Amino acid sequence: MRSVTAQLLHRPPGLTAGEIVRRLAAMQAQDVPSALLAFRARSATLTPADVEAAWQSRELVRTWGPRGTLHFTHTDDLPWIHALTGNATGTLRRLTEEGVTGDDLLPLITRALEGQGPLTKADLEERLQGRARGQGVVHLVALAARHGLAVLGPQRGGKPTYVHAADWLGAPVVPEPDRERALKELATRYRRAHHPATPEDLAAWSGLPIGQARTAWSLSAAPAPPPGDAPLVRLVPAFDEYVLGWRSRAPVLAPEHARKVFPGGGILRPAVLVNGLIKGVWGRKGAEVSVQAFDELPALDGEIADVRRFLSPPP
Repeated sequence: MRSVTAQLLHRPPGLTAGEIVRRLAAMQAQDVPSALLAFRARSATLTPADVEAAWQSRELVRTWGPRGTLHFTHTDDLPWIHALTGNATGTLRRLTEEGVTGDDLLPLITRALEGQGPLTKADLEERLQGRARGQGVVHLVALAARHGLAVLGPQRGGKPTYVHAADWLGAPVVPEPDRERALKELATRYRRAHHPATPEDLAAWSGLPIGQARTAWSLSAAPAPPPGDAPLVRLVPAFDEYVLGWRSRAPVLAPEHARKVFPGGGILRPAVLVNGLIKGVWGRKGAEVSVQAFDELPALDGEIADVRRFLSPPP
């Protein structure tokens, strides 16, 4: 059984948004509303405004991280994360697929971002003057991010923004020069937040080749097992680390229910956890929450009320 305690789903008191992200190593954030709900699942006191404040203050940064997927990371952790995720090969392939070519792509996007503050995709399309559109713009920013020159800024009107790293953070992101040190830090953080786990799980989560994941594993010490899990019911969002943080979901999701959680097409539904096992899915429309149970569920009134409180702005 995966440890809900290692994943902070027992909601230990007093943790800030930045501390939660550091404890998880990184928090998946391809969908910002889901990422905000991941904080709610791990804290009884944090609000969306608290997370936004940590983002605006640059304590948290949203950027391409493990597996080339958007994550929240702690600013202090960017050097070692960047050292392990800065390969631009896949990004260049995607740019070619989008018809964005040329030997000036990095200076092109750097000039478009530099000194401009956070820009939306539409803003960048205009500044790029036809060189890239749609997802081509996003992959251009990802190329800059692979070189430590771009990150995502806070949302504007519900849309992502992109910003030159030096403008937002004061300097480009410089990768940790000691790769062995970066690998050790990766495995140390991963093992603390994902218990029990194997090098194969680390490879699946990080996107590193299995050989490098095994090297990282050998450099790190096994953490002390987390305290035993108490009975717990939690509504976790789509793309939650508890669901995606291991190679296989079989230990927490019965195979006959797998398609209800992962119906295909990149869709991942929010899950109902009961004592560490996925026992249903849930959804929301505004602040209204609906649940589809796989089995008989315990009372969810408290969790549902908490989700509603979290999603409802203060008066």
